Amino acid sequence: MSINRRQFLRRAGALTALGLGGSFVITGFKGKKVVAASAYEAPKNAETIKHWAMVVDVSKFKSEDDFTRVIQACDSIHNIPDFGNTKDEIKWIWKDDYEHTFADSVNEYMDENFKKLPFVITCNHCENPPCVRACPTGATFKRPDGIVTMDFHRCIGCRFCMGACPFGARSFNFRDPRPFIKTFNPDFPTRTPGVVEKCLGCYERLEKGLQPACVEASNGGLIFGDLDDPNSEVRKIVSTQFTIRRKTELGTQPSVYYLVGGEEHA
Repeated sequence: MSINRRQFLRRAGALTALGLGGSFVITGFKGKKVVAASAYEAPKNAETIKHWAMVVDVSKFKSEDDFTRVIQACDSIHNIPDFGNTKDEIKWIWKDDYEHTFADSVNEYMDENFKKLPFVITCNHCENPPCVRACPTGATFKRPDGIVTMDFHRCIGCRFCMGACPFGARSFNFRDPRPFIKTFNPDFPTRTPGVVEKCLGCYERLEKGLQPACVEASNGGLIFGDLDDPNSEVRKIVSTQFTIRRKTELGTQPSVYYLVGGEEHA
């Protein structure tokens, strides 16, 4: 059934008014109950962590196994389905080439070997996230520690956030993803058809004092920490070494930095 713009905005407003904090219990895989993240639940470490950020050390990703390891670490704990085709693909962290990663970073003098490298791609958890502004229900929101996350329960599938994100970091469930989950994690909510999803920054691990799953599996290829802390490793790298970010000209201020110096990228 189609609705006009006025009807859509009225319904979106009603959903926003009804969703006033608290945790939502939703039905998970095979009828099990799991708790979804609340849009108004403050992280336990909000007073100490000011700005989570990630550095991708490009030199550490030398083989297909290096990429597969971090992708599978994320997929397995977040119930990410494998549809077996790119048309329905759900991506939280993935591999892509230079052209698609840094499409607007044209430098005719850049080393040709660097242009041939694959790169780890994920949500940039921008300081100025356009997806948050585009979401009419508050399903997408930015935490006090800088993580841009989602409450799947609130998502109405309008896909405004997908149109607003300049990095292609969001996926839409055109089909029921649950039958395509290879290894089910009962502690993380599954999604339903008509719901958008993305990397949530492993909020459930951060609040236990753990590193994101991809970082833990990367063998030093991904460095994660508080960018506002002068003593953190990410701050030291960004302050003293050459790093680049994606589409900085758009002003979203990505929190993912690519370290391109150091070891040779042969």
